[in-house]
Amino acid sequence: MQRVVEGRNRYHLSVKELPRDERPRERLRQLGAGVLTNAELLAIILNTGTRGESVIDLAQRLLVEHGGLVGLARVDFETLRGAHGLGEAKAAKLKAALELGRRLALAQPEERPTIRTPEDAYAVAGAEMAALEQEHLRVLLLDTKNRVLRTVTVSQGNVSGAQVRVAEVFKDAIRHNAPALILLHNHPSGDPTPSQADIVLTASVVQAGELLGIEVVDHLVIGHGDFRSLRRLGLGFGGNGAR
Repeated sequence: MQRVVEGRNRYHLSVKELPRDERPRERLRQLGAGVLTNAELLAIILNTGTRGESVIDLAQRLLVEHGGLVGLARVDFETLRGAHGLGEAKAAKLKAALELGRRLALAQPEERPTIRTPEDAYAVAGAEMAALEQEHLRVLLLDTKNRVLRTVTVSQGNVSGAQVRVAEVFKDAIRHNAPALILLHNHPSGDPTPSQADIVLTASVVQAGELLGIEVVDHLVIGHGDFRSLRRLGLGFGGNGAR
């Protein structure tokens, strides 16, 4: 019996070599798209793999390298096109599919996450931001019913911090007529304890929001597996309590 060699020469089953009822397209037809994994759905879009790497392995590698679907959606076209196993045609198909998913989510507001507590806000982006090696500041834009309109990256820096202009925090909120927003930023050190700079920034953003008529609901500082709500702590908001 021929042995499978580990490492560079490891043999990968192609999709055609899989039993018919285990192939992504067959599973989608028989069971529906909802039961397929993200890798299987991407494999259907990509259609073919590379020499030595099945299309399912290619899809799984892309998800791992970019931190899942959310990370993959943020990758620019040129970076995707240059990824091993993609090229211009596959990168275009992938970007188009991800953009359709984004537009569908916007067209169905009842499917958008609703923010009622700091834990709800953390669930939207906290786990992903906790894994970032640089400090990022993001904003959740909310509608009048506290549903998430979109997530926007305001700034990103190095391991020690990010430069933030208050005007940048509100730019997309004004553009999309969002009446409220939530700030989120990560501490790459893993310690979610708010710094003095975090408190000062929060107070400045809250003050600017009052002038603009945009409510700053909260500011979450995200660590490794944990977070702190500055509103809950009464830091930068002028008092304790939830919205």
